[in-house]
Amino acid sequence: MGYQVLARKYRPQRFSDVAGQDHVTRTLLNALTQGRIAHGYIFSGHRGIGKTTIARILASALNCREAIGSEKRPTPEPCNACDSCIEIRQGNAVDVIEIDAATNRGIDEIRELRDAARYSPARDKYKIYILDEAHQITEAAFNALLKTLEEPPAHVVFMMATTEPENIPQTIRSRCQHFSFHAVKFEDILAQLKSIAAAEEVEAEEAALALLAEAGDGSMRDALSIMDQAIASAPLENGKPALAAAQIRDLMGSVPNAVFERLLEAVAQGQSAELMEQLHVLLNAGHSPLSLARQMARYLRNALMAKLGGEQTELLQISADERARAMRTAMLFTEEEITRNLQIVLRTFDDLNYRQEQRFHLELGLLKLIHAQRLLPLEEFLSSVAAGTTPGASARPAPSSAARPTSAPAPGAARSTPAASTPSSAPPLSPFGGSSSGSSAWSTTPTIKQSASAAPAISAPKEPAAEPTRTPMPFLVGAAVPVEAVEEAPTPDPIPAPALRESATASSGETPGVDALRSAVVQALAQGGHQSASTLLSTGNWTLGAGNLKIEVGGLGKKMLTLTVNSAAEKIIRAELQRLNGPARFLVVSGEGVAAGASAAAAPLAGSVQEEALKNPLVQKAKEIFRAEVRSVVDLRAK
Repeated sequence: MGYQVLARKYRPQRFSDVAGQDHVTRTLLNALTQGRIAHGYIFSGHRGIGKTTIARILASALNCREAIGSEKRPTPEPCNACDSCIEIRQGNAVDVIEIDAATNRGIDEIRELRDAARYSPARDKYKIYILDEAHQITEAAFNALLKTLEEPPAHVVFMMATTEPENIPQTIRSRCQHFSFHAVKFEDILAQLKSIAAAEEVEAEEAALALLAEAGDGSMRDALSIMDQAIASAPLENGKPALAAAQIRDLMGSVPNAVFERLLEAVAQGQSAELMEQLHVLLNAGHSPLSLARQMARYLRNALMAKLGGEQTELLQISADERARAMRTAMLFTEEEITRNLQIVLRTFDDLNYRQEQRFHLELGLLKLIHAQRLLPLEEFLSSVAAGTTPGASARPAPSSAARPTSAPAPGAARSTPAASTPSSAPPLSPFGGSSSGSSAWSTTPTIKQSASAAPAISAPKEPAAEPTRTPMPFLVGAAVPVEAVEEAPTPDPIPAPALRESATASSGETPGVDALRSAVVQALAQGGHQSASTLLSTGNWTLGAGNLKIEVGGLGKKMLTLTVNSAAEKIIRAELQRLNGPARFLVVSGEGVAAGASAAAAPLAGSVQEEALKNPLVQKAKEIFRAEVRSVVDLRAK
């Protein structure tokens, strides 16, 4: 007999040999034991995962001449030794008819099948029809089979294998038992490849077999087909084929994932020139832009799964080395950034399918990854808009001295030097902007000056300067209207970190109390630039349990709470708790009535920014119009 490819040579002959389909094989074995044989089965799922193979094994088990429980057949598995089992394995059994429905899909062929089904088996117990690619059968042909499938003769069993079960009419599916096959796991494919390599006397590196298993993409047959090709191209060492990872990559035309790790490191560092140079080397080596985009999308997906579930998550069907690589890349970005990068690469991949200059579009797509790194987070953008400043202004170059007013304060003197009292001539962002006289009392933004002995007074606006500077204002969480140009007296500098460390960890090695933890965490968040999260947690209810800390905050929904206490803020909290020997776990949840109780119990301090904001006419008007309640005030002027 001529050479047999590995997929046929090592095709399972027993239910126990099938990898990754335990839910199917277990059900069929129980049905054989109990004698609950259905007259119709539908096996659906990914290509190359064992649908037709299990259909043949079930046919052998049904027509096996040995009784279940006998000496030669102690289990429901076929004996694979009797004439029926041998003929079915060789494909020449008279009573097991395997039909390619892709070519025999018309109504005439189905009518012939229906007429032949009425006759009893020639020798075996059942007459079995295996319809491969059953979704190719026409609707008229299915209708011709409908009555026979609903009330077939007792000796007939239909088995339909398909990759597209949704294309089989519901009237057919409702008359059959439907088994949905799973994609084979990476570990199962890798174990099978190792077994076959040992049986074929092939010297294979662990990394090479892992590449073959990953290339199979859940299909055992695909992995075996690529392995067959790799063995044929492998060099001989001591008379045995030797599979190496580099050889497998050359054979498949793929790029090592270490290359994509370096590309994304350049993206994280904003090195556009370095990114283009590395891409230039890849393209000059002959790699297709379409293939590079596909592999990069797959690598980014793995990085995203590592970010979500950690290095050992089951979402990653790759080797241990590749898991570690994906985790290293995931640490360079936030979850939102990886998701955005994956969307950009997928959109670039789609564009490459119908673009002529594929190299240009790939270069443009990768440059977009770096440009996207410069986008402002939504929270920062909204805070800047509410503050009356240009979003991202700190990242832009400063204007020339001729265009900048001489009275504008230096960036470092934002706390101690009052800002220019001249309001901006640009239209205010507030919906209540306008003149301050008569009925249009909300058309001009007032300027509030703080006094130690009197309430803040409202001064009339002066003539606008050429290009005045706006002072950042408090951002109101829970109010829809911003307060502009709020000035306050110099405030004392925050407590330095060493002082906090000494006060929080005064006791030797003991876990600090809730108040110490709250003070340290709130201060660390404020110093890290998370003013919103700092203010929110400072008003929450902190509960210290056995090895865990629960922080209940109010006034925010789940989505807004996630934006405020984001992943960067969580890292600061976790690091501060570890430094203070605090609990290993913490949880920030939204509690009903927490904000209301906190605001009612603690009135704003005299002369504080909270008091200024609540007395501002804009805020009072906003509360009246929107029936709102100001639950938290964040001072962003320090930025």
